[in-house]
Amino acid sequence: MSLVAAAIEQRGIVTVVLSVLPEVSHRLTAPRTLVVPFGLGTPVGPAHDRDTQAAVVAAALALAADPLVPVPVWRTWAPISSARED
Repeated sequence: MSLVAAAIEQRGIVTVVLSVLPEVSHRLTAPRTLVVPFGLGTPVGPAHDRDTQAAVVAAALALAADPLVPVPVWRTWAPISSARED
């Protein structure tokens, strides 16, 4: 995916690669990479976990939308823990 993203970016279209294998993605240098802590086949999070999936997609879109981010850029997504008192 990293090589495809780079080719698409050369045509002026912004991309973000969601990486579940950072050791591989790092070598291929996509213009924008968001490393996620999930397994193969679940790059936006576990099935039926809409909150996590929405948060990952929002982080990817924010990375794509930021015109001041120098490329290549490498970010790691982490869930925001909500500390609630019961």
